[in-house]
Amino acid sequence: MLNNLLNFPRLNKLSPPKPLPPVPGPSRELKFNVTQANVMYDLAISIRNLIETARADGNDIIVLCIGTDRSTGDSLGPLTGTKLKTLNLFPHIYGTLDDPVHATNLEDKLKFIGSSFSHPFVIAVDACLGKLENVGCVTLGHGSVKPGAAVNKNLPPVGNAYITGIVNVGGFMEHLVLQSTRLNLVMKMADTIAHSLSFGLGRSHTHSQN
Repeated sequence: MLNNLLNFPRLNKLSPPKPLPPVPGPSRELKFNVTQANVMYDLAISIRNLIETARADGNDIIVLCIGTDRSTGDSLGPLTGTKLKTLNLFPHIYGTLDDPVHATNLEDKLKFIGSSFSHPFVIAVDACLGKLENVGCVTLGHGSVKPGAAVNKNLPPVGNAYITGIVNVGGFMEHLVLQSTRLNLVMKMADTIAHSLSFGLGRSHTHSQN
């Protein structure tokens, strides 16, 4: 089991990674491999930089975890949302195993967020397919994601920023590939993203502070 980032023993001994560029653009993303040492720390610091910038502009931070547990590969989002809720008391987390956000209710959830918050800054968390050498990587970037693009679903773009996990290889029989993705990899990625998000959202919201 991955260590809780808030108790990570080497947290204060490492040099922070390069901050995420503040200007949105198609190449403005960072990539992290979940098998690399210190990946949780590096991702967490980058997420915190992103969130602090968004909060400084007066935005409400929303974490929207997209996917369904009916497909192993596509369960990254709801697994992350569920794990994050157990780690952090931050109230604006949507998309869990109990209440997933997926193709059939995504537009309704986006309308709800738009009507509930004056200045929402949505961090979208979703699984994706990619090249073989990138499987197991988590990407963090500015801009939106297009949920369901790998399986030809026509869904609206989501997010002001995104965290995606490359769970398997794309390009051929995507539905079958998602169904046959290893749960072990998805769980590792969900742990890494959830702990990193919990740290990035701030200690003031965590269970450990109560």
